[in-house]
Amino acid sequence: MSDPQNILGTRDASFLLGKCTSGTPDKATSTAKDGWMQRLTENIENFSKTYHDGDVGQLYLRLQKIGIAALDAFLQSNVTGPPLHWKSAECIFPRHVANDPEKLRSIRRALIQDLSVDGEAVYQLIPNIELFCLAKCVLNHPASVAPETAPDYVDGCWARVTVNFWHQRLLTENASSLQQIIYEDLDHLERHLRNHSGKEDASRLVQKATIHTQHGFDQKAREYLQRATEITGLDFVLTGRLGKRTKFQENEISQLVVLAKSADAQTLGTTAVPTNSIDDIAAEVNKVAFKPDELNLNDDTLLESITFSETKVDFPSANESNISRSLATLDPSNQPNLQPLDSIILLSYASSITNTSPSDGLTREETLPYATRVLHDKCTNWQVYTQALLVRSRIEGYRSRTIERGVLQLQALVDQVIVETTPNPSANTSALPLIQVQDDAGTSSFLPRPKPSESAQAKERLAYIHQLASPTRWELEAELASRWVSLGGLRTALEIYERLQMWAEVALCWAANDREDKAKRILHQQLYTTKMTEEFQQPRTSMDDEEVSVEDLTVERTPLPADAPRLFCILGDLEKSPSMYEKAWEVSSHRYARAQRSLGKYFFSQGDLQGADDAYVKSLRVNALNHSTWFSLGCVRLQSENWAGAVDAFGRAIQIEDKDAESWSNMAAALIQLPADANSNGADANRQSPNDDPVAADGDDEDISSKPKTDTQKRIRSAFVALKRAAALKRESYRIWQNLLNVAVKLSPPPYSDIIIAQRRLIDLRGNIEGEKCIDVEVIEGLLAHLIAVSPSSRSPSENKDPGKISSNGNTSTTGPRLGFGNMLITLIQQQINPLITTSRRLHLLVAKLSLHLQLPAAALEAYEKAWRCTLNTAGWEDGTDEEAEKKWKGVVDATLELVDAYESLGERIKEAGNGRDLVEKEWRFKGRSAVRGVLGRGKEVWQESEGFERLQWRLKDLKGNK
Repeated sequence: MSDPQNILGTRDASFLLGKCTSGTPDKATSTAKDGWMQRLTENIENFSKTYHDGDVGQLYLRLQKIGIAALDAFLQSNVTGPPLHWKSAECIFPRHVANDPEKLRSIRRALIQDLSVDGEAVYQLIPNIELFCLAKCVLNHPASVAPETAPDYVDGCWARVTVNFWHQRLLTENASSLQQIIYEDLDHLERHLRNHSGKEDASRLVQKATIHTQHGFDQKAREYLQRATEITGLDFVLTGRLGKRTKFQENEISQLVVLAKSADAQTLGTTAVPTNSIDDIAAEVNKVAFKPDELNLNDDTLLESITFSETKVDFPSANESNISRSLATLDPSNQPNLQPLDSIILLSYASSITNTSPSDGLTREETLPYATRVLHDKCTNWQVYTQALLVRSRIEGYRSRTIERGVLQLQALVDQVIVETTPNPSANTSALPLIQVQDDAGTSSFLPRPKPSESAQAKERLAYIHQLASPTRWELEAELASRWVSLGGLRTALEIYERLQMWAEVALCWAANDREDKAKRILHQQLYTTKMTEEFQQPRTSMDDEEVSVEDLTVERTPLPADAPRLFCILGDLEKSPSMYEKAWEVSSHRYARAQRSLGKYFFSQGDLQGADDAYVKSLRVNALNHSTWFSLGCVRLQSENWAGAVDAFGRAIQIEDKDAESWSNMAAALIQLPADANSNGADANRQSPNDDPVAADGDDEDISSKPKTDTQKRIRSAFVALKRAAALKRESYRIWQNLLNVAVKLSPPPYSDIIIAQRRLIDLRGNIEGEKCIDVEVIEGLLAHLIAVSPSSRSPSENKDPGKISSNGNTSTTGPRLGFGNMLITLIQQQINPLITTSRRLHLLVAKLSLHLQLPAAALEAYEKAWRCTLNTAGWEDGTDEEAEKKWKGVVDATLELVDAYESLGERIKEAGNGRDLVEKEWRFKGRSAVRGVLGRGKEVWQESEGFERLQWRLKDLKGNK
């Protein structure tokens, strides 16, 4: 890598920057400070006109060289270090500007404003911002990209993607317009690669994965990481190995570990990695690398690292069939060094897991081994090792025994980056405040400043910076402050935020601690002043003027700070004032999507559904790829009963994130409510399931496509598809399963297997809480009626000879030839529903009906007895005289007569279990008479004159007569 100072000092760079060789101040640069980037663009166009057609190749190469050098210098001074040994202002601006602090601050402030996109601002005190602006202008100019037929065309496009992605990362939040530019270039590069049969570059695939992770497309990120893994030859797996984690642990238990091995030189020779030669890679892996300091855990219980068992693993193993032979034989405690790009792939996998999974213990346990594997390498790239330390410190910040090291390691990384990116403090020309605690070299450091011989060079640190996308120095400090807030260290966090002049974070920090009055004052001081004087036109840089009240701050500052839209929105949140959201929308020239999102939330909370709908629509016109906004819009339209609009909104949300179960479920709710004559094309267009006919569930079901279906059935089928997808994504939501069950029974013919699965899942989720109430009795009755209708023959001859095994609860385990729907329903009723029944007579009768169908008379009679007891134990029929009590008395009479009929019809049958001669109930007459006498005795006082009482007396006489 050439020295950026030498490149930026060439005649080509001087021409672009408008620096006259005679030393005369350039008029445009000295006066048009607000148009410095526009003037630079004009200079690039004038520069390109000086080249003839035959020299075009030299033009874009020279421009790319200048742009990349400026970007590398910017990243070196703000992300990686070591400090620049030259001043960027003197290299970029004319001497009269570089030597005038006031002019320099003015130009830099204007550049900060120019970098705002869609109302999203960059950090207001970025050092050497002129370097990034130079790179941005040069690499985005068409003259810096070769013709599409040239071999260097891809390099120019990638340089443009890279600088735009860094611009995106500098913003507070992702800007939709910049995201669109980045992805248009990525799609174009994909098409160009396919059309020209180009080879994929592993490092660029990893960079694509990093871009996707930044924008929340983690599934795409993992796809590109998989492709990069195939190219580099990395072999890795997340598995378990026996080991000990604590000092006092006696027995070895399974511990998560990442086994990884890079490809050897022979493999690399056949699978080329375009960015480096084989010799360079081998030298990079085996060299003695300088690495940042890693802090020890120093815990009284946990070991510094897991001690794995020394027992050799036999290969192959039945439970490790997915592990290659080379990995199965690796010692987890002594794995070979990885290539730097392979280490980045592991860290990127960890980032993609963390980005999509909930922040819980399981997620952290899954991601920690990836960082640990990279840290165990004896030799690795400086920046890769720094990123691994950062990933581990983020994970350890949530465990009681590792939280101390997590915070201290993050503090050490912050200090390292500050030391490595800060030149001599006395010569500090950047606006970024320095930490006041000094070491021997003048800058704060948690650990001693490394000697130059112990620190990596800029070339090594920048080698993989675009694949890692490491945080900038101010982002790291803000993350440290956020960590202190989570630990309750409010004062420490405030000191960091105030020193960095991140006033939005300062206000949010105070508001989170019930000091909204102070938060409002801070925001008002940034946006308003007391009088129109030059002295007060710039935003505050300290926490002074505590005595100034909010009421005195009435005059809006001119110009407003770059992050004014965000500040107005936070102020609107604190004051619950929609006018602040409108102001944020206005000052951003109607580009700050968050302002309309906040306005939509406010209107929705106030019950103004139409206002919320309009606000969300405006927000989506700016940022159409915001999943949460589409979801919120769908919820508003559900509330306002705009069913077609809700289907469209949830469909768009699903297109952005197809693993959002709530969006699938809500879209189904909207589909089911669509009127019969509604145009359902929108619903079909949003369907994401590859199965357009989900109801072909069983062999005995009819083909739906062979029958003409009404629009109602079409909507129900679409809702059914959506709910099946939602249930697959969120299996623990009983509400989704209940909705799936309710929609499935409306289909014609019903998908019987899916209905049974939904009911079974509801029992699993709610059975211990609700008991039999989680069972839909009508649905089970319909399923049983269908089973009896389609299979009139209850048992095969072989089953009649061998009735099967009798379970402990009296049920026969049906293991005969019955499969599919029938077997599922029988298993559901006998094994899941029957144990839950406590007071439901209908459910007991269902069990009895099924037992009769299966020719299990003993089980059927037992179910009839339980059903009778449930009815008999109903309160209110013995001593009541009202209409409700009479209704209950009639139910008791019917249940008693039904039981006597069951005794009479089943008592003399042969039991399904035993020696083949035992009767089901040989004393059935005695039991029948006892049941009738018991009911007559309990109801004699109140119901002696009723018709039911007389019916029971006649049945008792009948039993006596048949004795």
